[in-house]
Amino acid sequence: MLFDSHCHLDAPEFDDDRAAVVSRARAAGVRWQLVPGTHRDEWPALREACAADAGLHAAYGLHPTFLVHHRPADLDALADWVARERPAAIGECGLDFCVEGLDRDAQQRYFEGQLELARETGLPLVVHARRAVEAVIHAIRRIGGAGRVRGVVHSYAGSEEQARQLHGLGFLIGIGGPVTYARAKRMHRVVAAAPLEQLLLETDAPDQPDCAHRGQRNEPARIVAVCEAVARLREAAPAEVAAATTRNAAQLFGIGVEGD
Repeated sequence: MLFDSHCHLDAPEFDDDRAAVVSRARAAGVRWQLVPGTHRDEWPALREACAADAGLHAAYGLHPTFLVHHRPADLDALADWVARERPAAIGECGLDFCVEGLDRDAQQRYFEGQLELARETGLPLVVHARRAVEAVIHAIRRIGGAGRVRGVVHSYAGSEEQARQLHGLGFLIGIGGPVTYARAKRMHRVVAAAPLEQLLLETDAPDQPDCAHRGQRNEPARIVAVCEAVARLREAAPAEVAAATTRNAAQLFGIGVEGD
């Protein structure tokens, strides 16, 4: 059984066939999915989407590329929402130094606010770190050092050394469709070297499809290809990778999976 640790099932790309997408995921062995939020206006729709299936678990956050939607008061609103809804995690949050024109100071304020909320609540973080892994590590150390925060850096694209530092800080790394591409040599080295207990599998659906579905809408059922690619890189059985990464996700997000 597989756990898709990052899937935007509430996205409009799934509005016409969301139930069918979930059914295909279940048929493929994907029993659980973590669905992260991006901005305050969509939290209610995310909650509704997750209510449709017991295997869907919500996270709520303020994504760095959605700055146009954010207001300073949203951090207080997030704290209230988290206290009321009791989600599996806080996020998607973090830093994005890839998209031009995004205010880095504003990104930092929202990220640090969510780090502080995670420290206060004990909830794990789902972190976006596009071309910003080093800055994310610094922020985690500054606000959540000494094991006071934990979480996952999703769609990990950093170095082996940065992965080791994150592991020491209590952070896992999410591996998705890009690992299936032959040119992703650095990611292949990271996946082969990282402790299995640090790895999570994800799709980031509807984005980041595996190489066999390049240019198509991604969906959770395709995490099977990610699992198989990770297994090949580690010279392990796919069942071993599936079991370990599902256990890692269940422990991180506090979701019971034994016997389900």
